[in-house]
Amino acid sequence: MSILANKDTYVVIQGGVAGVNAARRMAEFCYLIKRSLNVLAFVYPPDAGKTNEIPYGSGLLAIPISKTVAEATKHHPQINTSLVYIGADRAMKGGMEALDDPHIKVVSMITEGVPEKDAKILGRHATKLGKVFNGPSSIGIVSAGSCRLGVIGGAFDNLVLSKLYREGSFGVITKSGGLSNEIIWICSQFADGITTAIGIGGDAYPGTDYVSYLEMFENDPQTKAVVIVGEMGGDLEERAAEWYGAKTRRVKLIAVVSGFCQESLPKGMKFGHAGAKEGLKGEGSARSKSDALKKAGATVPATFGALGPAIKETYRELLKSGQVKEPVEPAVLPKLPKSIEEAMKADEVMVAPLIRTTISDDRGDEPCYDGYPASELINKGYEIPHVVGLLWDKRLISKQEAEIIKRIMMLSADHGPCVSGAMGTIIAACAGIGLSQSVAAGLIMIGPRFGGAVTDAGRYFKHAVDNKMSVDEFLTYMKKNVGPVPGIGHRVKSLRNPDKRVKELVGYVKSLNIKSPCLDFALEVEKITSVKKDNLILNVDGTMAAVLVDIGFPVDSLNGFFILSRTIGLIGHWVDQKRQDSRLIRLFDYLVNYAAPKRREVPPLK
Repeated sequence: MSILANKDTYVVIQGGVAGVNAARRMAEFCYLIKRSLNVLAFVYPPDAGKTNEIPYGSGLLAIPISKTVAEATKHHPQINTSLVYIGADRAMKGGMEALDDPHIKVVSMITEGVPEKDAKILGRHATKLGKVFNGPSSIGIVSAGSCRLGVIGGAFDNLVLSKLYREGSFGVITKSGGLSNEIIWICSQFADGITTAIGIGGDAYPGTDYVSYLEMFENDPQTKAVVIVGEMGGDLEERAAEWYGAKTRRVKLIAVVSGFCQESLPKGMKFGHAGAKEGLKGEGSARSKSDALKKAGATVPATFGALGPAIKETYRELLKSGQVKEPVEPAVLPKLPKSIEEAMKADEVMVAPLIRTTISDDRGDEPCYDGYPASELINKGYEIPHVVGLLWDKRLISKQEAEIIKRIMMLSADHGPCVSGAMGTIIAACAGIGLSQSVAAGLIMIGPRFGGAVTDAGRYFKHAVDNKMSVDEFLTYMKKNVGPVPGIGHRVKSLRNPDKRVKELVGYVKSLNIKSPCLDFALEVEKITSVKKDNLILNVDGTMAAVLVDIGFPVDSLNGFFILSRTIGLIGHWVDQKRQDSRLIRLFDYLVNYAAPKRREVPPLK
């Protein structure tokens, strides 16, 4: 058997992240003992209506999140226990909500720093209702082989080492969460393990004291002995001694009290727990508590190190009297499935990658671009164009090439508010759309008629150069197979009104005295096409394309330069409209040619 927590215990957890972590630990225990997860619901108003995904074995369980305890118990009437993982300023309200629910019989509160007044009110209210309030500052409750409430017991490996997969004969009551795990382990190594272990918390006024739990253990026939771990401060241990010595008890009591070191320290010094504070006149000292327990007939080891042998001796007496039998260990215990990362680290599994990357790696302390740490690139004077070269073409480009890319980006960063991309972003901004969506609206406009000619221009100029075509052969080929030459032609600019961006870029590249076969070919094409019509000039898309092909960038990456640079302008337009608090745009009627039929009468439906 067990107390407080058993196979009929079903739980609602009040709280957010900490509560989810507790549910994960509880799921591990349930998996170990081959029980379905006993956490049926969460209460966390900000996420009400959603679910929390809790790993169970190799799968995930979706546990619903409710707004209130009443809502959780309405949908899951078998819930009878609540774990409170709510902040100290709201813990009392949450605890009262759980205690007042008719379905809830046990409330265990992990919260630290709960005001003493709140803890007293919760404890008294629970007593009035005939319910159990455990905590605050409780690590939880665990009944071996049956139920785990909270994170008590530690990680999965420790659950196994402490033999919590099957019932033993020793009850445990502690104030310290860490020591509770230690005592559970000691009971499993020096005896047959535990029935139930309870962390009551180290506050000055816990909701339930040692005596209440000792009474429960006394009435549990499976529990043959109880280990309590006390500490200086308060009178809980003295009251336990008084209870144990009042009459002959069925359970054997083993007790150890920490804090003898305080005899060498100033009186009134406070230790880790809120309640671990000896009175100014020596009340509640570790020595007085130990003496009282020893006088009541409890086994009180001289030191904490002697606790294990004392438990072992008690267990031998129980075996000798026939009150307990040596436990039979299961032949096979469930093993918690490893995560993919853990299994790969142990060389136990090979996983086929979902994607493959050859350009970057961020698994270290900083991103590496094609193997080069980002901070080293910065500190050695490299700039954004060099990062573009590494990520787009897997090479460290030269200073000249970086300068070309910088000029391309600066020259094509924006082209005013009237082009389709900028208009798309502006209209979205005026409609109250966010930055990323508005910029995306503008980027969607990039295609064969706006900016997208860069890749196509590079592809066909490169084709001509690679195949040693003459300009006439190229134009014949394009007319027959493709159509208008990408990168040639402009709606506004012409020979008489040249595009200064093109002049600037061509002039700089030529000043470098580098080989530029594609650019040279494109300029030769311009000489022929501009004779036919003076606006069939080499435009900025075609110039960018030819230059970028000449410095070695893959054709398929070329539109990326336009996208990258024009994004700068689109962001500027969005910020500009937000700064002006611009209103929703609607076209004026006079900008639309209404070529639809005039208003007419709708004929009768046949």
